Amino acid sequence: MVRGFALLLQVAGSYPAAWNTPVPAVRLFANTYYVGTRGLSAVLLTGDQGHILLDGGLPESADGIMRSIRGLGFRVEDVRLIVTSHAHFDHVGGVAAIQRASGAAVAASASAAAVLRNGRSGPDDPQYGIARDFPPVDSVRVIADGDTLRVGPVAIVARFTPGHTPGGTSWSWRSCDGARCQDFVYADSQAPVSADGFFFTRSATYPGAVADFGRGFDLLERLPCDVLITPHPEASGLWERLAARDRGDPEGLRDPGGCRRYVAQARERLARRLASEKPE
Repeated sequence: MVRGFALLLQVAGSYPAAWNTPVPAVRLFANTYYVGTRGLSAVLLTGDQGHILLDGGLPESADGIMRSIRGLGFRVEDVRLIVTSHAHFDHVGGVAAIQRASGAAVAASASAAAVLRNGRSGPDDPQYGIARDFPPVDSVRVIADGDTLRVGPVAIVARFTPGHTPGGTSWSWRSCDGARCQDFVYADSQAPVSADGFFFTRSATYPGAVADFGRGFDLLERLPCDVLITPHPEASGLWERLAARDRGDPEGLRDPGGCRRYVAQARERLARRLASEKPE
């Protein structure tokens, strides 16, 4: 049995309609903008010397992401750097097209970089064999955990949080509007989702998966986190928080406990999954 509704849809060759449903681009705070779809996040950090894009959605989402960037008044050609959460088709499928249109550099962990270049997952991915291929990406720069990546004054920090995939990466940065600043965390997926036949407790291809999850949980709990964003926006309640802000609550988007709750839920899911893997 394939574990996970989304993976059943991948095998069937389809996916939830929300994953490619357009939504208006929106300013989250200061120089941080949401440019993704209803169901898949893409985030733009802007600066006067160029921009950083986090994630690229599905292959068919690339044009919509670029339209959103232009609709905000920015040039796609000014995107200088693209970084990713984890290298599955629904989050990096549009990266190759956006890279070609912008000329941006792409940066990722060593494991994710190999997948991006190949356009397909390797045997160490828990979803190997069912995760769909995607257009391969050229010239991926390999980064280390904790690296600070900069485009002019715009800076983000790579936070390796593997488990969901071996190359999974979360990102943190600070956006400021005058003297008012907020700490953002783009926390990668922390769900123990896999293909049939993969066991997190006894995998020969990814034996460190459980320990990787644990280290990532500990890290995400410690990060300064005023605003949490996740690759699937509903996982962090993004739309509800934006709706609260639209109703007149100026602090509606801010949720300092968001990262801790996200981790608590992920710990529970992992515990249930590991318990289900125990031999009869």
